[in-house]
Amino acid sequence: MGSSIYGVSSSRIFLFLFFSSVSVAIAALPQNPSGKSFPSSASGQINSNSVLVALLDSHYTELAELVEKALLLQTLEEAVGKHNITIFAPRNEALERQLDPEFKRFLLEPGNLKSLQTLLMFHIIPKRVGSHQWPDPKAGTVKHSTLCHDHIRLSSKSSGRKTVDSAELVRPDDVIRPDGVIHGIHQLLIPRSVIEDFNKRRNLRSITAVLPEGAPEVDPRTNRLKKPAPVPVGTPPVLPIYDAMAPGPSLAPAPSPGPGGPRHHFDGESQVKDFIQTLLHYGGYNEMADILVNLTSLATEMGRLVSEGYVITVLAPNDEAMAKLTTDQLSEPGAPEQIIYYHIIPEYQTEESMYNAVRRFGKVKYDTLRLPQKVVAQEADGSVKFGHGEGSAYLFDPDIYTDGRISVQGIDGVLFPEEETESVKKPAAVKVASKPRRGKLMEMGCWMLGSLRFRSCQ
Repeated sequence: MGSSIYGVSSSRIFLFLFFSSVSVAIAALPQNPSGKSFPSSASGQINSNSVLVALLDSHYTELAELVEKALLLQTLEEAVGKHNITIFAPRNEALERQLDPEFKRFLLEPGNLKSLQTLLMFHIIPKRVGSHQWPDPKAGTVKHSTLCHDHIRLSSKSSGRKTVDSAELVRPDDVIRPDGVIHGIHQLLIPRSVIEDFNKRRNLRSITAVLPEGAPEVDPRTNRLKKPAPVPVGTPPVLPIYDAMAPGPSLAPAPSPGPGGPRHHFDGESQVKDFIQTLLHYGGYNEMADILVNLTSLATEMGRLVSEGYVITVLAPNDEAMAKLTTDQLSEPGAPEQIIYYHIIPEYQTEESMYNAVRRFGKVKYDTLRLPQKVVAQEADGSVKFGHGEGSAYLFDPDIYTDGRISVQGIDGVLFPEEETESVKKPAAVKVASKPRRGKLMEMGCWMLGSLRFRSCQ
């Protein structure tokens, strides 16, 4: 009995005093024991005993990986520095097996980073709510605001089950820390805004994936175009003669109804902001984004084009390529706009479609917004190469952003149109009257007289 005090052994008391004496040193550690880096706050609120470090080291590994991929660590650190938080963590099985693969693919695409952040912050309440603070079954539901400025409802059933919206609480008070608590839930919580974004992208993808009527078909055995079936004699034409003779648009497909129309189909400004944000998060394309936003007004013009229903493909040079531009190339009035215009194709092209085109036809010329210049693409080293000679660039980062209206393809060089060689006109030959040649003796005499300051031979 003397070796324990109220059921606690003396060895445990010693360990408790030892760890208490070094708690300050442990709090100053910049990393958690698992080796995952975590930013330390300037106020010293984040330490190894934080609920965020516990989340990264917990058995909720799928949720922890999503938090890191969504770049939310610093945001959550600031939230913990201001107040306690409550995290509702879904099981790994709910994210691995029970989640729709198409929806999971949607969350992990770089262009949908904002939706992923909203989804994760929907699972966090900026206050401490323990399992004993759940409302009684008679009290109904209690609403709590989340970090994404949405609301979730806590309720209890008469059978004793506790729920968070439609998810059941399976591991109440699973992790308890001084700055927060983690509750385990059996499924993922999805806010309505994320569902709407997913449905919009899915509908747009299904529209853009439809093979247009009249497109050439390829024989999978020979990889050659199939010959069209012979048209029987006397069959009426497919198109009326006026439609067949009508010239198509010179820059892009005919505009669909946009925000200026009655149905407000496309929000081009949001899509352009989305792809620029994707460039920044992707990394290596900050110079391109800076030119679009700060140096020119091209972002606004691109948003207007997309709003009117046009589609564009942007060939984005990476930062290493942009660093090779000289000051003279960018300082001339309108030079940045002309450079970027030459990198915008008024078509919707992906890496697969361009590679198939150059494989089939050898060289393909794409129109650009820098009229009437065209950019040439051809196959090289198993990829697509744009431009001519030393000024060419390879398709380096394919499909950085593709949403059905805007396609962004990363290249490793800045493209310039091939300069037209102007024929330099040679000046006409001018006949020069030749002076009568003097004899050697006459020249010598004149030289001697000139040395004596006589000018009779001049």
